[in-house]
Amino acid sequence: MNKTGIGLLVAAALTALSASAFAQKPKASAPSAEAAPEEAAGGDDAAAGAEAGAGAATDEGDELPPEEESGLAAICKLDPAACPKVDFDREAQKDLREQIYAVQQVFALRARRFELNPYWSLTLNDQFVSHPAPGLAFNYYISNVMAVGLNGNFYRPFNVDSEFNAIHRRAARVQVPLSEYDWSAALNFTYVPAYGKFAGFQDFIFHYDAYVVGGVGAISTRPIAVVDPDNRNFEYKPKVALNAGLGLRIFFNRWFAANLEVRDYIFIDEIEATTIAANPRDDSKWTDESSITNNVQAQLGFSIFIPFSFDYRLPK
Repeated sequence: MNKTGIGLLVAAALTALSASAFAQKPKASAPSAEAAPEEAAGGDDAAAGAEAGAGAATDEGDELPPEEESGLAAICKLDPAACPKVDFDREAQKDLREQIYAVQQVFALRARRFELNPYWSLTLNDQFVSHPAPGLAFNYYISNVMAVGLNGNFYRPFNVDSEFNAIHRRAARVQVPLSEYDWSAALNFTYVPAYGKFAGFQDFIFHYDAYVVGGVGAISTRPIAVVDPDNRNFEYKPKVALNAGLGLRIFFNRWFAANLEVRDYIFIDEIEATTIAANPRDDSKWTDESSITNNVQAQLGFSIFIPFSFDYRLPK
């Protein structure tokens, strides 16, 4: 009984070992040295054959797709009606018009430039005596909107007092205030708050700026003898004078401009006495009061900016 059981166990074990041996894959044997070159040659031929097959497939198949068109060409291809049609020869014959943009650089920079302004002045508010005069202003612009300068007027040869006015003044005893002017000079400060441009003469663009000016100086005047012209002969005397005004410049180029200004020169003037003293030649009695006088005058001239050219300095 024991021998029979042991025999059965051994038979089962042998059967299991043989089954597992049949289930394993056989190991590939290493190629011999003589077979290796032949197999290598065979491999190269196979690779060449694969490339040839790929080339044949490419030649026999469809062509590669072209690059997609874009932009105007794509629009014209999709919708020919929407494709723009331009006659370049006709367009080339058209006149070109310069474009003026709303935002531009300042036409004439004033910073660090000198302004020379000769002008002619006319009195606006004296109905009896007018004081036309040539004048000259000289300004230096510290910045593009602020300047300091001097101006002067020379009145003496140009005072106008007609004979008709003299006769009627004597008859009506009108002498308040009647004066002749000799000269004036002032230290001024100018501020430019506005500048721009306007169109004129069809295509011509005028550039302008508006400014305010004020200062302090002196003016030399003397009363005109009305009450006792036979004995009284007044001398010119300087007085402190303030001035304030408004001006407008119209530029024709970057250094030359027309200039119109209205300025009021304010000073305290002497007035001839209306009574005649016991000694008519006593000049201390020729005047008896003073009056604040406003000499409002229009000044028309032109401005020359030096140097003539300038460079824009743009921030980096």
